[in-house]
Amino acid sequence: MAVKIRLRRLGAKKNPFYRIVVADSRYPRDGRFIEELGYYDPMKETDNIKIDTEAAKKWLLNGAQPTDTVKKILVKNGVTL
Repeated sequence: MAVKIRLRRLGAKKNPFYRIVVADSRYPRDGRFIEELGYYDPMKETDNIKIDTEAAKKWLLNGAQPTDTVKKILVKNGVTL
């Protein structure tokens, strides 16, 4: 099972809101997920980002692969890879 840390899109049309989730790579983007780590709101003037850093580190140590966007968000919030 290949586990990814990725964004799950919520929100209305042209008003996106994302949840950062851990999911099996075979599931669809907005489908079933294993655990929710936080959220990301790009529509605010300053990007609102909240992440459970301990859970993110745990998943990274267990081999979960973040997507490129999530990797940038994690580095910005001090979660080292």
